[in-house]
Amino acid sequence: MAYHPRLIDQQLKSRLNSAGAVLLEGAKACGKTETATQFAQSTARLDTDPQIGIQMELDPSKVLEGLAPRLLDEWQEHPAIWNYVRREVDVRKEKGQFILTGSAHPAEEIRRHSGAGRFSRLKMRTMSLCECGWSSGEVSLQEIMNDAKANSDSVDFELSELIERVTFGGWPGLIDNASLGDARLFSQDYVAQIAEADLSKLANRRRDPIRVRRLINSLARNISTEASLIALARDSGGNESPLNVETARTYLDALEDLMIVEPLPAWSTHIRSSDTLRKAAKWHFVDPSLAIGALGLSPQRLSDDLQYFGLLFESLAIRDLRIYAELFSARVFHYRDSRGVEADAIVETPSGEWMAFEVKLGFSAVEDAAENLKTLAEKIDTNRSKKPSALVIITANGFAHRRKDGVFVVPLATLTA
Repeated sequence: MAYHPRLIDQQLKSRLNSAGAVLLEGAKACGKTETATQFAQSTARLDTDPQIGIQMELDPSKVLEGLAPRLLDEWQEHPAIWNYVRREVDVRKEKGQFILTGSAHPAEEIRRHSGAGRFSRLKMRTMSLCECGWSSGEVSLQEIMNDAKANSDSVDFELSELIERVTFGGWPGLIDNASLGDARLFSQDYVAQIAEADLSKLANRRRDPIRVRRLINSLARNISTEASLIALARDSGGNESPLNVETARTYLDALEDLMIVEPLPAWSTHIRSSDTLRKAAKWHFVDPSLAIGALGLSPQRLSDDLQYFGLLFESLAIRDLRIYAELFSARVFHYRDSRGVEADAIVETPSGEWMAFEVKLGFSAVEDAAENLKTLAEKIDTNRSKKPSALVIITANGFAHRRKDGVFVVPLATLTA
């Protein structure tokens, strides 16, 4: 299978030039190993090589021997290697010595030394529409922030095509030859593996796979919403008693450690009114295809419930915005206040520049979305926060343009970093 270039490639190359070791983290099957292999000169597979366990017991330094950059794949399988890498970086005093890939966060007590000054950390997600070849890339997120024009050819996807894109997700292994049926089975099996094995393995104790699965299903039903922990626990109880809230919190923490669930935090800013800013995060998976797999949804069921599919489309847009924003060190949030004024996404740079986004599956909702974004912009106290660099409505179809009121309209399948 040919390697599909990733937007993170240039970041990895840059980090190898600036740090002794790079930690490349992301969910299983998102493509970490393939990407790291493009840069590594030697490899140690800590999850599959039986010799590694013996070497870790007898002489862990042997695991580090090899041409640099040396890839230590799935390093969390032998977390003690972290401190050996840290010390080796200190000894060698050279950049680009190691790439560590990981699909889970081991217990923090295992990593007593943070690695500050030796490690550079990169978060890898599944492939964006642009990386999959499903976005034309005519509109740059960074250029919109810099007040450039947004122009594109018209995008006109059938609903069935949109459903297919979300069902496939951004999993590299599905891009070239998989069928829609293959994609559905992949996400179903992925969720089953998490519930039945991965959570227990991470905690080194058995987790009830039925309850874990119910919680994942609840997250899938509540994707792109601010459902409370209590609501998720109650929803996870099924016909039995609700899941204990503390147990639900433990399971959620583990799903985040596996980088499967990635909540979207609320944006905190200064507003002129006395309205209360909501602080709850919105629930998202690393890829919205996992919600489809968790609930076993067919294309027909998705087309019959466009309200729910709209939430999946919003989650798809959030995934891509996160990937694109990280290319210029920006972060993604959401906004909602007590008056109901909201933005599905806020992209904010370290210098305080920000853009607000609404995500709409149907083009008929664009007018209301534009008014909502303009209301939000008027609420911001510009004496304490910067004015928005752009107000943007992400759509499924249409063409990229800037309206007379200054609001951008951009189909997701035209966007890139």
